[in-house]
Amino acid sequence: MAASTFYFLPLLLLLTLSATTTAHNITKILAKHPELSTFNEYLTKTHLAAEINSRQTITVLALDNSAMSNLLSKGFSLATLKNVLSLHVLVDYFGAKKLHQITDGTTLTASMFQSSGEADGTSGYINITDLHGGKVGFAPADSDGLHSFFVKTVLEKPYNISVIQISQVLNSAQAEAPTPEPSKVNLTDVLAAKGCKAFAGLLIATGADTTFQENIDSGLTVFCAGDSAVSAFMPKYKNLTKADKLSVLLYHGVPVYNSMGMLKSSNGVMNTLATDGSNKYDFTVQNDGETVTLKTKVVTAKITGTLVDEDPLVCYKLDKVLLPHELFKAAPVSEPSPAPEADAPADGPDADYSEDDVADQTTKKKKKNAAGKINGGSFIMVVPLCLGIMAFL
Repeated sequence: MAASTFYFLPLLLLLTLSATTTAHNITKILAKHPELSTFNEYLTKTHLAAEINSRQTITVLALDNSAMSNLLSKGFSLATLKNVLSLHVLVDYFGAKKLHQITDGTTLTASMFQSSGEADGTSGYINITDLHGGKVGFAPADSDGLHSFFVKTVLEKPYNISVIQISQVLNSAQAEAPTPEPSKVNLTDVLAAKGCKAFAGLLIATGADTTFQENIDSGLTVFCAGDSAVSAFMPKYKNLTKADKLSVLLYHGVPVYNSMGMLKSSNGVMNTLATDGSNKYDFTVQNDGETVTLKTKVVTAKITGTLVDEDPLVCYKLDKVLLPHELFKAAPVSEPSPAPEADAPADGPDADYSEDDVADQTTKKKKKNAAGKINGGSFIMVVPLCLGIMAFL
């Protein structure tokens, strides 16, 4: 009995941990409440739904159809509506009980508008105040008083997600400020001003900028290599044909809008602007916690920052140029000759690919040596440990 309990406990712990990280789906949650259908619709249209679902701890301040009608009557663009609605998504958990137990009766908490980087100062923070008689008021920090109040709890899953209905839209001059139409944004100007001047120059020189610009309105994700990364890549770039240079640059664009939350929740293969039938030109998105990487079979590049995120356009900065394996495979050597394993690979279009191969071989050797140690000397330590556990049982 003791032995079976010993083996059962780790399994029980694993199942418990899995249960605590179960993802939520705000669209399905709100679909059960017809009076919130317009709010639900615009969470999807602005892509906020995907960002909400990608977070483990969140509070959604939902608006009924009447309140949404008042908001839509102002004629805001979709980009501006996203800013306004992101004020209604708090990056902390507030259930009904917590709302009535706020220290000193009032608190400021960050909204998704604040975390997006679009808000100046405290304009992205929400003031929550526990009023007399059980009422709770909500207002942006840059507004002049409490105008929206707690109506009811829609759903609570402590401390994962809380959906609360409030009475009115949270008005903020900062969130409601006009946002430029995506098609009028000069992409290369944006990239050049935010650390990707060299990459922007290559887009213009090859004419790739026209393809990028034409895809903005329908949705575009740009992965821009920083200036230092482009500088390191230039010796290889100069050896490419004109057509291959264009392919490499188009490889850095995805014809779909992907917020950071969407990238983290939809790991896998992505097509690019260079994808054309049998010529795959795709890469794999992976994330480890907050770190998102792009793998091309030749190089792994890390996203180091967000340059702009204004749906339907988002631009990320990379620490390396993306090298498609269709162009940067290991070149055959005409006269092979033995060389020490530690020697650096020859410079050329396949240099990064060769470096990865060397790294893989080194890793395998380390694992082999480590395995040898466990099968050898370390075995002396493992046997007494196992006997001790058996004796305890």
